[in-house]
This record gives sequence, structure tokens and C-alpha cells, in this order.
Amino acid sequence: MKSVCVLGNGQLGRMLRQAGEPLGITVWPVGLEAEPDSLPIADSVITAEIERWPETPLTRELATHPAFVNRDIFPLLADRLTQKQLLDELRLPTAPWQLLTDAARWPEVFSKLGELAIVKRRTGGYDGRGQWRLRQEETATLPQECYGECIVEQGIVFSGELSLVGARTQGGQKVFYPLTHNLHQDGILRTSVALPAACVNPHQQQAEQMLSAIMDQLNYVGVMAMECFVVPEGLLINELAPRVHNSGHWTQNGASISQFELHLRAILNLPVPVPSVITSSAMINLIGTEIDLAWLSQSLVHLHWYDKAVHPGRKVGHINLTHTSCRALCQSLREMVTLLPAEYATGIDWAQTLLKTGFQAD
Repeated sequence: MKSVCVLGNGQLGRMLRQAGEPLGITVWPVGLEAEPDSLPIADSVITAEIERWPETPLTRELATHPAFVNRDIFPLLADRLTQKQLLDELRLPTAPWQLLTDAARWPEVFSKLGELAIVKRRTGGYDGRGQWRLRQEETATLPQECYGECIVEQGIVFSGELSLVGARTQGGQKVFYPLTHNLHQDGILRTSVALPAACVNPHQQQAEQMLSAIMDQLNYVGVMAMECFVVPEGLLINELAPRVHNSGHWTQNGASISQFELHLRAILNLPVPVPSVITSSAMINLIGTEIDLAWLSQSLVHLHWYDKAVHPGRKVGHINLTHTSCRALCQSLREMVTLLPAEYATGIDWAQTLLKTGFQAD
């Protein structure tokens, strides 16, 4: 079986490596500055954990690699302008938007988009960085270099945030996980909840149709994630990620096949059955928090620690909790409140409420 080289050696590359080990798949997460001659590139399938990268000897070498899966799709989706243009071409619903070209256009922007504008850098910018929420009287605070390098969207009033993680094979087969409910704070994903496949979300069919259209249009292979807002009319697509995704981390312990294994199976042309999801799961993102081994006193806790230096606002790990019993899962979440800093309480309370509501709806 061919090995896999992952462009990028952060936590996603690390978790891809972990997923490959039981299957006998050697996965090499590689830093952007690695020397090409030191890696088994010629005999590997190439994938990436990041959407954009600078030019280095390694990335120049990979630019012409025949087995770099989705190579030409990464730059298309890494730029929010071309990503939005793709969604418009496919007639898929998004927040009204336009390219922000000039400060003199602000009156037109607010006339078209309404009183709240969400400005996003075309490239880069994630976890709340490179984004601004502006009203008409606040536009002077936007850095001048943003003009021409940002898009601006209508500020959407939404009732919830959902993401769909799915995969497409080389032959065009597609499989999906149940929709994931997400809670963001200050632009960073704090908590995710996934209910069993039996608790069918009313938006599941629409989400699968939209992500299918995108992956088919691009002839995409592997795992892709689609983040959406829930509005009265249905779903609006917020952003796409052509890779494994933070909101799919619960699949490591809550599904028969994790998103990481699913991605490896798809790009290596291995069998890709529909993952079985029979439990409820909650994922708590660990943001700028030192490791506490007391977390392991909870029997439902699966700790995934990234072994990174801890800095404020930095994702340093996550905790998955999963169980077939809503009561047992909520009890474990309540106990986690006492073991985590105070800022985690809101997300954990949200998760418990969602779990109880989901089970009652079923």
C-alpha cells in the first residue's frame, strides 16, 4: 500500500498519521520547509492539512506531483472570493456578499447588504482572525490594506450553526456523517455536538445535496467540510474546508470510521462504507488551556492532546465524550465543568441542552 505525505505537520497531520497506523498506512506529516530529497515523495500519495502555503523547495516540488490529490482545488477554496463565486455558479445559498474594493463603496455596501457588514480577508484569517463586524459609523477602523483583499457579507441572523463532513471517492461515491451542531465564541469553535444517525436532522438532506454538488463539480476526492447557518428558509453555506475539519473531531470516538481514516481510505482508493453513528457525542475544544490529567478521571473522556506550546487563543487539544445514554453523557459534561476553566461552562451548558432536546425530538 502506498504511503501518504501530508503537507503540513500540525495536529490534523498528526491525527491522519494516527488513523493510518492500524491500517498499515504510513503517513508522513511534513513541514513546509522540509527538504524534498529527505521524503518518500515519489512513491506517495500527497494530501494537505492546510489550504494555502508559501513557495518553498518542497511546495515547488509538489506543484507538479502527479499524485497530489486535489492540488488545484486548494487555492480555489482557500480564496474566499473564488469560493463564493463557485457557490454562486452552483446556485447554492450563501449570505449576500461582494468584493470590498474601495472605501468609497461603503454607502453602496450598506444599501445592498443591510446595517451589519461582515468583512473577511480573502485568504488566511481563521478562528476569528482577519474578520471584522462593522456598522456604517465604524468603517474607518478597517485597515486600508483590506480594500481589494477582502469580501464583505451581510450580517446574518441565524438560529444555529451546523457543519456537514463528508467524503467522495475517486469513482464519485459519497458518504456523510450526521450534521454536527457547533457553538463558536469570538470566532473560535468551542463545542460541537453530534446526535446518532437515528435522530435525523431536518436539514440533513439539503446539506448532503449541497455538499454533493460542490464535490462533484470539483471532482473532489477525500473529506470535505461545509459550515452552514440555520435560517428560516433552511441552510446558508458559510465556508468550505477541503480537508478534515475541527467540527468532525468527534468522529474519532463517536463513529465506526473517523474522518481521518475516511480521508485516507478515499485518497488511497480503499473501500468507503457509510460510517455507523449510534451514539451521541460532544467535543470540547481546548483553547489556550494547560493539560490537566484530572480530566482522565471521567470515564467518558477521550483526551486528544496536540503537544503544542500553550498560548492564549491557541487550539492545544480537544476532549471527546460519547455515550448511547443522554443522561450519562450530560452527567459527564456536568462533571467536566468543575475540571475546566470558567469560560468553558457556557459551551458545556449549550451542549447539554442540545443533547436533551435532540433526544426528546427523536
